[in-house]
Amino acid sequence: MQTILRSKTRQVSIDHQGTFTIIGEKINPTGRKKLVAALQAENWDFVREQARLQVDAGADVLDVNVGVPGLDEVSVLPRVVRMLANEFDIPLALDTANPAALAAALPECSGKSLVNSVTGEEASLTAVLPLVKEFGAAVIALTMDDNGIPQDAEGRVAIAGRILECAARSGIPAADVIIDPLVLTVGAESNSARVTLQTIQLIQSEFGVNINIGASNVSYGLPERDNVNLAFLALAISAGASCAITDSLKYCLFLRAVDLLRGRDSYAMRYLKYYRAHPPAPPPA
Repeated sequence: MQTILRSKTRQVSIDHQGTFTIIGEKINPTGRKKLVAALQAENWDFVREQARLQVDAGADVLDVNVGVPGLDEVSVLPRVVRMLANEFDIPLALDTANPAALAAALPECSGKSLVNSVTGEEASLTAVLPLVKEFGAAVIALTMDDNGIPQDAEGRVAIAGRILECAARSGIPAADVIIDPLVLTVGAESNSARVTLQTIQLIQSEFGVNINIGASNVSYGLPERDNVNLAFLALAISAGASCAITDSLKYCLFLRAVDLLRGRDSYAMRYLKYYRAHPPAPPPA
């Protein structure tokens, strides 16, 4: 099943049978003091540079989140989206929990964008799905509802099914719903990654839809986080994940290698092209 996103002239196909899709995570102020300060000061040059670095590093889609306490997201999100859509030919994922901000930003997108996100909560379904339908977007669906996040894979799969049913009633095809099985830190609960991996396998088997993961969540609070993130990415892709909101600057070559090993890269051409365009930095003298 393919989920198609578009910018002005570029099309990105998210597909479990294709190469892995990278959604760049850097335009999100959570834990990023410099981005918080830039958004507060309306320093769009800093935001623009974060976008450029991710695009140059190989991101297929850019996640855009301006959720800073005290910031007028309804005003700022469409301004940032307009700037990025005009200057970078790459699909955007609009990352907001504010339906008014989402409604204001969606018209600023070129092509077909991705909404991040809807949940199984009744208020979220009611507010977000009509906007997804109106603007012809795709949407990431989080497997949580009014009772929170289920601790077992079966509970999360049930929520995914309900969201897909609600989307279908709203006229949104399953191909435009990307399920996120939710990744929690293994530092707090050692079985959390196992549950997520089981959820991915069950969703892929039962619904055949595309699956997104927020890869960096799994390692929160642990040392050497990159090692944990990379190990989890490999396991999640093997289980059936199609895309991830992750760090394209650090992980793109690794993900090219995963595609190569899965037989998605004839004669290693994609891997070699990326390596030649992004040679490793020489060791310090």
